[in-house]
Amino acid sequence: MTRSASSSYFQLPRTLVRPSFTEVSRTALLAASPELGNVSVEFIRKNLLATSPQMISGTSALSQSHLPTALPKSSLPPYLTVPFFPPQDCGHPSYPTHALAISNASPSGPVDMHDMHLIFPIHALVLAAHCSKLPQLPPPAPRAAASVHLPVLPLALPSAPAFSILLAFMYAHRLDAVLSALFPVPPPFLRKLTHKTVRAALQSGADLHLLSAHLCTASGASVQVLMTHTAHVKELWQDMVALGIDDAALWDTVELAYEIVLGALNLAVMAPPK
Repeated sequence: MTRSASSSYFQLPRTLVRPSFTEVSRTALLAASPELGNVSVEFIRKNLLATSPQMISGTSALSQSHLPTALPKSSLPPYLTVPFFPPQDCGHPSYPTHALAISNASPSGPVDMHDMHLIFPIHALVLAAHCSKLPQLPPPAPRAAASVHLPVLPLALPSAPAFSILLAFMYAHRLDAVLSALFPVPPPFLRKLTHKTVRAALQSGADLHLLSAHLCTASGASVQVLMTHTAHVKELWQDMVALGIDDAALWDTVELAYEIVLGALNLAVMAPPK
């Protein structure tokens, strides 16, 4: 291991701080769905989770040939008109209402992302119900018989790629998908993953060691590889802070990921040279 790798490792913060949170905006919720009135945010999130299959089906029905995955900053249109093909397996699909164009706020991100926006079709209510710091989205455009007209909202985040992990979580609330998107995790642990097991693992030195050892082995005990995994966890945390996402299960999972990767780094640093 080089001195620079060792120095980078020991400069890592011991924990990823959870900021104080504000409630999601009632104005933003009503802008996305005026009929909600004073319905609680908790109830809205539960209902969104119950209807996520229809929303995911509606997103999957969009014509991929008309929906760019990325666009240059200089070529962002105000709207994207995207045809859709009604899915056969869902009687009542819910089609996206907007498209977020996510760019990296920091120049330290990947070079190829500096001049690009990643494009994500989204349902406004899902974002409004989870993100207290998201700018209020413009009103959705009327939907045509066979296409959606998506207002495009540019948004700079610390990590544009990390946003895809958070977006998937906002729809499905799958902690296993979050953790496995960051680095290799033992499949048996993922299969039983719940918020309860996440919290139990955080309080179990033995479990943390086993998970860290698995990651260290899967990474070839390479400090460089493990630092890349660490960066992915940190980027996810930064996006959560920037968006104002307040979800205890998600925060605990990110905390677990950070503990695992720090433990793996420690094992790699202490490993005898090959």
